Amino acid sequence: MLILEIIGGLLILVVLVVVHELGHSIVARRNGVVVEEFGIGFPPKAKGWKLKNGVLFTLNWLPLGGFVKLKGESDDSKLKGSYGRASLWAKTKIMFAGVVMNYVVAVALLMILAWTGLPKIVDNQFSIPADTHVDYSHLQIVSLASGQAAEKAGFHSGDQILSLNEHKIDSTQQFITLTRSLEGQKVTVQYKPVKSSDVKTTTLTLGTDVDKGIFGAGIGQTEKIRNTWSAPITAVALTGQFTWMTLQSLGQLVANFFSGLVLVLIPSTQTVGQANLDAASASVAGPVGILGTIFPSAERAGITQLIFLTAIVSLTLAVTNALPIPALDGGRWFVTIIFRLLKKPLTKEREERIAATGFMILMALVVLITVGDVIKLF
Repeated sequence: MLILEIIGGLLILVVLVVVHELGHSIVARRNGVVVEEFGIGFPPKAKGWKLKNGVLFTLNWLPLGGFVKLKGESDDSKLKGSYGRASLWAKTKIMFAGVVMNYVVAVALLMILAWTGLPKIVDNQFSIPADTHVDYSHLQIVSLASGQAAEKAGFHSGDQILSLNEHKIDSTQQFITLTRSLEGQKVTVQYKPVKSSDVKTTTLTLGTDVDKGIFGAGIGQTEKIRNTWSAPITAVALTGQFTWMTLQSLGQLVANFFSGLVLVLIPSTQTVGQANLDAASASVAGPVGILGTIFPSAERAGITQLIFLTAIVSLTLAVTNALPIPALDGGRWFVTIIFRLLKKPLTKEREERIAATGFMILMALVVLITVGDVIKLF
């Protein structure tokens, strides 16, 4: 099952990367730059077709995303129809077209969810009060206390609680009040298992220790916010809000990582330094972590959660590629601007060295993070 989940997540990730590369391709052609190849996956090549517009479309064996190959991709190329010969403004548009495409996908998915029911993730989540309708889900078991009533009765994380002694449960507070009034007693619970659509009934004896939990499980309830005419506005505003939150998280990650490295070298602060490094590690997910999260969410929480996570991954791809990180779009544009300001030629050899160094650092981080992801999964 885990392998199928990762494959499903991989397909979504590949689609998002292909959309990103499609943005580069479309804007490059509109600005007179020749697109030589558009590939899904990475070489070795499995199959290729020459399209009517002259672009070689290829399917490749490594399903890790996609790529677009432009004519004369180095900044100093002077060939007709090459990327290097394009103006700085045209290069800027080409570089950030993929970022824009990922943002468009994120906005479109969030707009669909704003119409159908958008999960409330943060307390200050943007919404226009005059056009906001809130739907509450059934109560759901989010955690189980070992050896307590719920676990003994056979409940699992994700099960939905529908009623208690034939009292319909509508809110967390109602559930808490009712269980406390019945502590120590045998009760009948109607619920829907996480992996079944059938409604089941079971009995259990509630505990008497409030600290350990009378029911013996952590209970949660999700909110879905629906909009009508304001859905497009909500989607755009949320994209901006989540972008800012992503940048804050990345900033905190970098701060934890580097402060941890410094403190761990000082004997008196090694414990604090290790804690910072652990915090940085725990907050990062690589390809395996993303794939192991996206697809299982469809099974656990339905299509809404899957669409939402896909929107967030698309947004994260946009933010990451816009940053001045060598080997990524923002990094390549940043290097071009720096050499323009210094009035130095950005030769093909110099550009390749910078990109290769950035790529090696990036791949080293991916490997380290992936190892952590695999440990978390298994």
